[in-house]
Amino acid sequence: MNDGLIPHRYAKALYKFAAEKGNQGVVYDEMKAVVAAFESNPDLGKVMNNPFLSREDKSRLLLAAAGPAVEDDFRGFVKLIIDKNREMFAYSMALAYRDIYRKANSISMVRIITAINMEEPELAKIRDLVRSAFKDRNLEFSYVVDSSIIGGFVIDVDSVRMDASISNEIEKLRLTLLSSK
Repeated sequence: MNDGLIPHRYAKALYKFAAEKGNQGVVYDEMKAVVAAFESNPDLGKVMNNPFLSREDKSRLLLAAAGPAVEDDFRGFVKLIIDKNREMFAYSMALAYRDIYRKANSISMVRIITAINMEEPELAKIRDLVRSAFKDRNLEFSYVVDSSIIGGFVIDVDSVRMDASISNEIEKLRLTLLSSK
């Protein structure tokens, strides 16, 4: 069976179940925490695939990954995936749920990348510019410092990139020089 199909089916079922109770936003926050836990600790995926780790330990790890105050919907979901031996798909299920929720609520992910750490007033200006350009969307922002862009900034909104970095300008100059031969 397709590894993408299983997580999506479980995530969709959880979304519908949580929506019936009006808890889909709470579960979304828990799933974001689970995604962050898997991304910050790559060994967590290996642990979920470990046949020698008890079901109870796997359940405790997933509940802990969701944050300090886990709601009943997520607890029931963890119990279900553990009972059905689907814990190896937990990360993919969290990603799928996150995508389903974002699509249903018109949420776009905005990633701001700068070469140096920016102060909050400058970041607020960039966020305001993005909000004015995407008025019809709900936006979730993340911020990353990446010195490889040399200077300026890069803004990714879903699959759209606005690149005002110095490294991009250097690359454009290089391509211009190559094409002028």
